[in-house]
Amino acid sequence: MEQEGVSSYRETQIKTASKGALIVLLYDGLIRFIDIALEKLPEKRFDLVNENVLKAQDILSELILALNFDAGDISHKLFNIYTFLNTKLIEGNVQKKAEPLKFVRSMACELREAWSKVAKKGGTPGMKEMEKEGGIDIAG
Repeated sequence: MEQEGVSSYRETQIKTASKGALIVLLYDGLIRFIDIALEKLPEKRFDLVNENVLKAQDILSELILALNFDAGDISHKLFNIYTFLNTKLIEGNVQKKAEPLKFVRSMACELREAWSKVAKKGGTPGMKEMEKEGGIDIAG
């Protein structure tokens, strides 16, 4: 019964969230799935590592689909970042190594923080705003 209540709450949260808040929720899921994969790696539960890395990759795909390439250069840069992070997830999954997964988690946390600040302001980030708000330099 408790799980049903959590599921109902999450569904309501998603249905009523702004686009910025939805992006933050996607990052939360991405980080959560990487955490589970990292937790199962030392236990050699490779089936669960693989399952959760694939879920993380699915979220990166959703983040790519959410990009608005008409919004400017930031979308292209985020596309490149997401593609790179996906490659690191594949690397960690195939090699069963924690380092690439930890790298993706770290980047996801930084990006989540920047999106969270933008979402609280109710906007969609531009390049300068993302750099200033999140301390992220994605121009290079």
